[in-house]
Amino acid sequence: MGAVLAAVLGASLAGCSSTGGKRAEERASQQAAQGKAAVNTPRWTIGMVTHSGDGDSFWDIVQKGAEQAAAKDNIKFLYAHNDEGQQQAQLVDSYVDKKVDGLIVSLAKPDAMKAAVARATKAGIPVITVNSGTAESKEFGALTHIGQDETIAGEAVGEELGKRGRKKALCILHEQGNVGHEQRCAGAKKTFDGDMQNLYVDGTNMPDVQASIEAKLQSTKGIDAVVTLGAPFADAAVQAKEQAGSEAEIDTFDLNAKVVTALKDDTLGFAVDQQPYLQGYQAVDLLWLYKYNDNVLGGGKPVLTGPQIITKKDAPALEAYTKRGTR
Repeated sequence: MGAVLAAVLGASLAGCSSTGGKRAEERASQQAAQGKAAVNTPRWTIGMVTHSGDGDSFWDIVQKGAEQAAAKDNIKFLYAHNDEGQQQAQLVDSYVDKKVDGLIVSLAKPDAMKAAVARATKAGIPVITVNSGTAESKEFGALTHIGQDETIAGEAVGEELGKRGRKKALCILHEQGNVGHEQRCAGAKKTFDGDMQNLYVDGTNMPDVQASIEAKLQSTKGIDAVVTLGAPFADAAVQAKEQAGSEAEIDTFDLNAKVVTALKDDTLGFAVDQQPYLQGYQAVDLLWLYKYNDNVLGGGKPVLTGPQIITKKDAPALEAYTKRGTR
């Protein structure tokens, strides 16, 4: 709704409402697609700081959504990331020092981020949290949180595993200290009727991820499902399964082009989509709406973008979007 409202408001600001609502919306959409602003509001600066590591394709999608909304909304968009909480907080401080007009942050390690977010809000900078930090967002003074509730997402996974008749599952955590990852596995364990174990791996070392999963599959009999918490790790789990001679089903959180292909050929059982493009796009759009019209979505509750269980039947419809990097 925020994106649609922004386009409509923007069209009226550009002075094209006299041509009719439909034509105005079409013009705004065309301008956004061409990277041109669809509004004539001031060129505000919005910074985004996430807990992404280098080369994380999930956050590439979040960033792409944010950049496209920024182009439409005449926003100067700044992006920085670090998977260490203290460094992420320092990046937030640097944007506060730059006196940005709005901030978007993820709270995978909320304790490390609390003081930095407080400095931003004290300076009068509106903050929106995305992806991680559902529970802490309101407490930290953010306008709203955009993402999936990680516990609810985990519970959906546990239920899906049960529907598939799985009895013994492995939940792969690739980033120690990430509260969202812990919530996913805990949620899955809560609703899964079988046995679920956590396996911690070094997500910065993909060969180690594969070797750790392979060793666990070989040493623990009866594992019939492996759940990875990020799309890049699904492929490593598939390789580990093959090397271990296991019959376990591999399932994953998040989408990318490889995951969709693997769903189509039954290499993967299902994926959990939280629509990262929407997290980036809506965060920028909602800050624009707040600056322009004092709008806030959510009514004090998170704005949920997931979870959605994606299976083989859903994959063909999403293939084109994953290939262009927006799903």
